[in-house]
Amino acid sequence: MTANKRYFRRLSGYYAWFCVCFAGFLLALTVLEKEGMPRLWIGHLFMFATIVLYATIGVVSRTSNVTEYYVAGRRVPALFNGMATAADWISAASFISLAGGLYLYGFDALAYIMGWTGGYCLVALLIAPYLRKFGQYTIPDYLAARYGGGAGGRGGPVRALAVGATIIVSFVYVVAQIYAVGLIASRFTGVDFSVGIFLGLASILVCSFLGGMRGITWTQVAQYIIILVAFLIPTMWLSVKHADNPLPQVAYGSVLPKLAQREAQLAADPREEAVRAQFRRQADDYAARLAALPGSWEQGRLEAQRRLDAARLRNGSLADVRNAERALAAYPKTIDDADTLWRAQRARLLARAQPPQPHAAPFPGATEAESNARRNNFLALVFCLMFGTAALPHILMRSYTTPSVHEARGSVFWTLFFILLIYLSIPALAVLAKYDIYTSLVGSDFRSLPTWISYWANVDKVNPLISVIDINGDGLVQLAEIAIDGDVLVLATPEIGGLPYVISGLVAAGGLAAALSTADGLLLAISNALSHDVYYKIVDPNASTQKRVTISKLLLLAVAFIAAYAASQKPADILSLVGAAFSLAASTLFAPLVLGVFWKRGNHAGAIAGMVIGFLTCLYYMLRTNPMLGGRMDAAWFDIAPMSAGIFGVPAGIAAVVLVSLLTAPPSRASDGLVDYIRAPE
Repeated sequence: MTANKRYFRRLSGYYAWFCVCFAGFLLALTVLEKEGMPRLWIGHLFMFATIVLYATIGVVSRTSNVTEYYVAGRRVPALFNGMATAADWISAASFISLAGGLYLYGFDALAYIMGWTGGYCLVALLIAPYLRKFGQYTIPDYLAARYGGGAGGRGGPVRALAVGATIIVSFVYVVAQIYAVGLIASRFTGVDFSVGIFLGLASILVCSFLGGMRGITWTQVAQYIIILVAFLIPTMWLSVKHADNPLPQVAYGSVLPKLAQREAQLAADPREEAVRAQFRRQADDYAARLAALPGSWEQGRLEAQRRLDAARLRNGSLADVRNAERALAAYPKTIDDADTLWRAQRARLLARAQPPQPHAAPFPGATEAESNARRNNFLALVFCLMFGTAALPHILMRSYTTPSVHEARGSVFWTLFFILLIYLSIPALAVLAKYDIYTSLVGSDFRSLPTWISYWANVDKVNPLISVIDINGDGLVQLAEIAIDGDVLVLATPEIGGLPYVISGLVAAGGLAAALSTADGLLLAISNALSHDVYYKIVDPNASTQKRVTISKLLLLAVAFIAAYAASQKPADILSLVGAAFSLAASTLFAPLVLGVFWKRGNHAGAIAGMVIGFLTCLYYMLRTNPMLGGRMDAAWFDIAPMSAGIFGVPAGIAAVVLVSLLTAPPSRASDGLVDYIRAPE
């Protein structure tokens, strides 16, 4: 028996024992819940047990060896590398937000599933095997070696730009993961959202800080097992509840017609229409304010100040004074702020004033132009996610960890297999949860609302994750009166379906594992880019291996705390942040990566031009159209949403690489030789 086979069998034994212990832990908690253990204790136990598990793996896998720290010793078998990459890939966006996106937007949200899975086909065909044949540590390593240039032909400028792109893309992505960690920790431990972020940060750091890629890899294999069990159990439960079939991927087809029938009933319900009419009136009020700017802003500010003065003069209650103070503090500080805020509020109210869209209808729209715009956005998002996947540094780094090119190809196959186990279940969960809410919650009495609504409403009191308000005062819940954040659907699914609280804790542990696994990989990509590509390759080429690893650990710590602070500010929803990261990655890195393998004429100047122009095109479009960044959707090209800016950045980057390369001197013979080497079969 070869050493690789013995290593594989030993790993299989370890994780088989882990599965047995994990099942025993769930069974023990189920028994304790039946015996009356408080829910808060169960939530604390799940958080504590999973963090201790990840910390234990991190401590056992600690290393100061450069190859082990950066690429796990290049000896991770394809099956386990596939599981680790799947956990790295199934981020908070996939586990927490994707089913919520499908719940809210129906067919349109399938773009995420198509784009992300299609992107892995590009990774397998165009990039992963060639990076493994190259056999270094980071993506900037490959780009610097392939394109050369700079002092001594070592590719310094290309490396610096690639490092900058890696940091920006990974930072935007990691903020979304840490935000999800705070969301889960605050709900299931009762701590404040900001405190929850830093609790989760401790478990992120204990793996990546001590063991680098080796510690992260073996932690991610365990995390994938938790993710899979946590996602499938509540989905199968709802499948049995609504379709008498434990296979949700098959069963939800029978629920779709019933959901469509319920949607038609709610669209025609006069009580629903009364609520929607009220939202339209509120939207019209904001439209009138916008039309009357700047006078309406000044009038509103004086009115808010007058209410505060009146509350103080009449010796009103402390609550009245505080409410008036909050209203004045929240009032837009400038006319531009008022314009942005009121437009967003009007758009939100108009969205709530619409009848429910048919879940399975592709690109629904009131007019042909609106339908075409939705189709264009769908295709643009698929494009950005596919090309962004093929350019994400923390995913491509995984190509370096396998023993051979053959294992790298096999690893991508296993990654797709393990991702599909989750991704084929996500549309089913969205349909089943939607049908449950439309039939069980809609039409119920406000006096008997389920407790999970108040639980989740109190997680974030400033911007509630779920809101159910009796708009028309009839005492019954209408669909239009329910506002649910997509980020909360999966975490609340066990409570929506009436499962034991142990399953709620399990789903929280799964969401935590999804966020932590991706955050670990992203933070390592950032710190390795800074320590290896900047410090070792540019600042101090004579640094010892111990010093390089120490620098990487310190940088990882610093980046983690900066990202945690950014996440505590709640900059955007998870899917929007992730979409922005993918567009930036695709626009900046895809062209030089792929053309570097398949087009020998690409040179140093072309690579620099491609990265700069692709990035600037993408960033310009985001700034131009994203309201949160000061832009306006009125300025959009072809009605494309800001998160799909890569649809313009990728072609711009490719065109820049080609044109500038053709107008400048061809690359060196060493560059041609490298291309021949990485493309030659093993």
